[in-house]
Amino acid sequence: MLTKFESKSARVKGLAFHPVRPWVCASLHNGVIQLWDYRVGTVIDRFEEHEGPVRGVDFHVSEPLLVSGGDDYKIKVWDYKLRRCLFTLLGHLDYIRTVQFHSTFPWILSASDDQTLRLWDVDRRTCLSVLTGHNHYVMCASFHPTEDLIVSASLDQTVRVWDTTGLRKKQTGEASGGGHMDGSMRPPSTGLNVQAELFGTNDVVVKYVLEGHDRGVNWASFHPTLPLLASAADDRQVKLWRMSETKAWEVDTLRGHANNVSCCLFHPKHDLVVSNSEDRSIRVWDVSKRVGVQTFRREGDRFWILAAHPTQNLLAAGHDSGMIVFKLERERPASCYGPTSQLYYVRGRELLLHDYGRGSTGVDVPITSLRRMGTQAQTDGIGSAPRYLTYNHHNPSEGNILVTSDVDGGSYELVTFSLSNASGSVTDGKRGSCLGPGVFLGRNRFAILDRQRQIVIKNLQNETTKRVQPPVPNVDGLLDGGASGRVLLRAEDRAILFEVQSRRVLGEITAPKIKSVVWSPDGSKVAIVCKYGVVMADRSLEQLCSISDNVRIKSGAWDVSPTGGTASELFVYTTLHHVKYCLPSGDTGTIRTLDQPLYAQRIVKDQLFCLDREARPRILSLDTTEALFKLALSQQKYGKVMHMVRHSRLCGRAIVAYLQNKGFPEVALHFVREPRTRFRLALACGNIEAAMESAFTLEQKAQAEGKDTGRDVWGELGSEALRQGNHQVVEMSYQRTKDFDRLSFLYLITGDTDKLRKMLKISNMRQDIMGRYHNALLLGDAAERVHVLEESGNLPLAYISATLHGLMEDADRIKITIETNGGSAGDRKTHCLLQPPTPILRANNWPTLEVQKTTLEDLSAADGEAHEEDGGEYHDAAAAAATELGTEDWQDDDEDMGMGTGAAAAAANDLDFGADDDLGDWGDDLDELGDLGEPSHREADEMIDVSEVGEVGDFVMPTSGRPPAGCWVGNSSHAADHLAAGAASSALQLLNRQIAASEFALLKSNMIACYLGSMTSAPGVSGSPSMSIPLLRNDVNGHPGAESLPRTPLTLKQTVAGIRNGYRFFQGGKFNEAKAAFVSVLAEIPLVVTGNRAEGNEIKEMLSICREYITAIRIKAEMAAAATDPVRSTELSAYFTHCNLQPVHLLLALRAAMGTAFKNKNFIVAASFARRLLELPDMSNERNAELRVKATKVLQKSEQMARNEHQLNYDETKTFAIDCKDFVPIYSGDSSTQCSYCGSSYADESMSHSLCLTCGFCAVGIQTIGLVTG
Repeated sequence: MLTKFESKSARVKGLAFHPVRPWVCASLHNGVIQLWDYRVGTVIDRFEEHEGPVRGVDFHVSEPLLVSGGDDYKIKVWDYKLRRCLFTLLGHLDYIRTVQFHSTFPWILSASDDQTLRLWDVDRRTCLSVLTGHNHYVMCASFHPTEDLIVSASLDQTVRVWDTTGLRKKQTGEASGGGHMDGSMRPPSTGLNVQAELFGTNDVVVKYVLEGHDRGVNWASFHPTLPLLASAADDRQVKLWRMSETKAWEVDTLRGHANNVSCCLFHPKHDLVVSNSEDRSIRVWDVSKRVGVQTFRREGDRFWILAAHPTQNLLAAGHDSGMIVFKLERERPASCYGPTSQLYYVRGRELLLHDYGRGSTGVDVPITSLRRMGTQAQTDGIGSAPRYLTYNHHNPSEGNILVTSDVDGGSYELVTFSLSNASGSVTDGKRGSCLGPGVFLGRNRFAILDRQRQIVIKNLQNETTKRVQPPVPNVDGLLDGGASGRVLLRAEDRAILFEVQSRRVLGEITAPKIKSVVWSPDGSKVAIVCKYGVVMADRSLEQLCSISDNVRIKSGAWDVSPTGGTASELFVYTTLHHVKYCLPSGDTGTIRTLDQPLYAQRIVKDQLFCLDREARPRILSLDTTEALFKLALSQQKYGKVMHMVRHSRLCGRAIVAYLQNKGFPEVALHFVREPRTRFRLALACGNIEAAMESAFTLEQKAQAEGKDTGRDVWGELGSEALRQGNHQVVEMSYQRTKDFDRLSFLYLITGDTDKLRKMLKISNMRQDIMGRYHNALLLGDAAERVHVLEESGNLPLAYISATLHGLMEDADRIKITIETNGGSAGDRKTHCLLQPPTPILRANNWPTLEVQKTTLEDLSAADGEAHEEDGGEYHDAAAAAATELGTEDWQDDDEDMGMGTGAAAAAANDLDFGADDDLGDWGDDLDELGDLGEPSHREADEMIDVSEVGEVGDFVMPTSGRPPAGCWVGNSSHAADHLAAGAASSALQLLNRQIAASEFALLKSNMIACYLGSMTSAPGVSGSPSMSIPLLRNDVNGHPGAESLPRTPLTLKQTVAGIRNGYRFFQGGKFNEAKAAFVSVLAEIPLVVTGNRAEGNEIKEMLSICREYITAIRIKAEMAAAATDPVRSTELSAYFTHCNLQPVHLLLALRAAMGTAFKNKNFIVAASFARRLLELPDMSNERNAELRVKATKVLQKSEQMARNEHQLNYDETKTFAIDCKDFVPIYSGDSSTQCSYCGSSYADESMSHSLCLTCGFCAVGIQTIGLVTG
């Protein structure tokens, strides 16, 4: 079974395929009708007007109609285009089991639990006939595909065949006598009398009554062409019946189901019967041999209904939790292309040769008959066809074809024949077992994958010469490697190019669900055909492009045309309904549609040579103009592009959008004549002149139509001209849009004071008070501003303005007017002069770089070349002269990230910890450590050098120097310097190589600090952005630029301060805070840059301190968890004392361990701890007098008892390290692994290559160079 689609829903009781479209309709037990597109797996529509389960559904053959019948006794006819119910047919008195449209007449047949069948007229919406005779539920009823027959099955254990000839003649006579049969909808008729309603009519009579089932019959169906019937019943049997003109009889019984058989039908294309049952299985039976061929089981779901597609080899089955659409076998014919134009393929059990070079007159030449593949295939119709053919292109002297199949786990057959007389000299095929297809590695050897997934090399005598282990264990198939001795390994979602002789992996590429590979004629490219996409790569399996499709891809082939420049460049592939193309640049498109799926074999000169599903060779003509146009454009053959534009019929809008998206609007500008589109393209390519010409055209057109659309066009043109600095076009645009405010500001920034004065006059003429004031303000005309304020009634403002600018006559006059009106004029004591800057430089336009030749100007010259040579190379002077430069602008954000470390701290041995300090949680259980979080990595781009710029006309751009950040990467191997330069990826690589760092979440904040702390921002002059200034730690004798290094924010003093905080928390018994402090220091140490070797040694000593304290804190937490276990708690307290702690902290650890051992009666160990405690220098201090007395007593008591109550895994006489995973001793000589960064030890080999439990970001057991400090 090949599952094409599967849905999840309530129980499916009815199914129907659309006769043309890829739709399947499912009626559910919850009353919903779902319309699915099984090709893409989506629900198209839902119909929900039934009340209760819907058991029957069917499509009309030609009209957009759908009929359904349910447990609400209603038959509904739907129009799925209008998405509504057209009408409802009432008459049944019980559940309706099935409904069906007649293929010719406007009839609907329904079967019901009221023991009747009914025929309905769709046009009149009336009941034509009631078929009575069954004495139990009628479970199904269906029309014969071609004859005037109806079959019905009932729980009365009978199958009845009804003759509808009388009804057909009656309806035909009514139609010829004026009856309305044109498909229009008439109102319901009431002419059906009560007798016909109750007892039926003589129009439909029973022809046969078939008896033979022992229990109720659930289903019966006709054979599409033969006089056969199949029936399924609750007696777990499927019976075959044959009909004649006068009688019908039982032919055979098919047994095998273990429960009630729900449905059965004849396969529309094979001599098979398909049945499903409540035993959760679907069975396939051979009608001629009367045996079961295949069985498909589904655990947990009972099957209820089957449906067959009328034209395709598709079946659908409904079960308790949804439905499946499936095929019984693959329909792709096994094929492969041979030398030149030869095609080898399998039809039935014949291996045939077809020569496409002869065109449509090509004759199929039989080569040999293939033996049946596998031992379990009991019929030639299902499951026995070979799946793959592989031709040996390495052998020019004879023909070798490897035929492989998936039957019985996989097998192959080697066919050898003469190339001169293919059908006359075929040697007996060599056979064997394999997985997937086989491939030829050379002239006389081939490779297959055996069932142990090993590559087996064999010669043409089928003798094994070598076995090779694949580089990965999950290889499930071999594919052509494109060259002698190479093979492509298919492994899950990737393909691996493998050289068998040297056993080397040459390349690897990700490609999910690989179906086949197609190599280009020259072997330079390979197209990997997947289930829903195509991945294109070069000969080394470096990806060129990847495309995806919504439907399954069936096949693909490269263009092998000797001329035209498309060989090994144009790849054509087919889907269910389309022929599409793909280019190495990633461009795709649709060439044509298909009526049925085809399998492409070769493309030569716009002809597609292919096979259909019946294994018949076909030739299709293709119009690849669009593909050739895109190919020429990607190859920069502008002459050919222009020739195609002028002489080919290309789809305008699609090509224009493509050119614009690909950055070639100037090419589209040459063949676009529509003014609006031409205007958009001209703006896109920056052609102001062409845009202005189109703007004039659009303005004239708008004026002729009385529309006001010219303002938008001139506004867009003005914006683009302003971007280019062409203020003359900007001025004209503002004038046409009458945007006076922007026009005045344009005159200001260009220094054109004469035109600015004209704008003042225009404002006066327009009586625009605000415009007059703005223009006077921009001109610095104080007198005019005073007059404007006075005329507008703002006398106080006018008086203040006249006074401030020394216009005393106007001020006196305005003051008198104010006082006359009863006001008062106040004087301003503070004032300043507000004048616009005086223009010094007045330029026409911004300078632009003039190029000697543009691409478009060169097209005309290259056009003649395109006429002379259709497939030649086209030279473009401008394209060769200009090179595109990509630079990265490194600027720092004005962000301040305070580290908050304070002043430098004293050394650790100078710290003073008093024994009288609060011990906090030393005696309590440790809390769980909080979640440290897993923030994502901060991605930063690598610094790249600016490449040299080629000539553009007569202008040569000077080579730019390297910025300071670009030098930092090359001058240092420290990760902090790379982070300061913004080279995050190289910094991460350095950390991985030096200390095996693999989890960078803990380092993220420090990494960001290194980047932000290496730069400072200084404000620039007015109107300019701030300047980024690097902070350097340069050597006084080094070059300030080429040998510069950044100053990083993380220092040794800051690290000492962090350790001091950890000591303080540890002393106070705040172990969670102490651990967080030491972990923070561990995350800072890799990014601290030291100035000399002494500082480097000191930073490494701090790394050791952090490791010891974190281990001690973790042991302390384990002690709290094992408090009820005397043995384990004593062991952990002993290990705790062997952590390298400060003396004041070791005193606390020994005191706790002594008490634990003494309490658990391990007196020998307690005496050892007491001696070590008394030997500490700090014990002579008066602060510890009480502890000294207590330790002495414990020692005396322990020496008296001199026994250990418990056997401990602890020997203080031996040197050992502590396993940081299980907290057990690792004695000298035992095998162990260490963290590559912090040095934590682990005895468990399973920790190798795992994250260290102490530092949390480095791997264990990887040999590295270690911490780099400067």
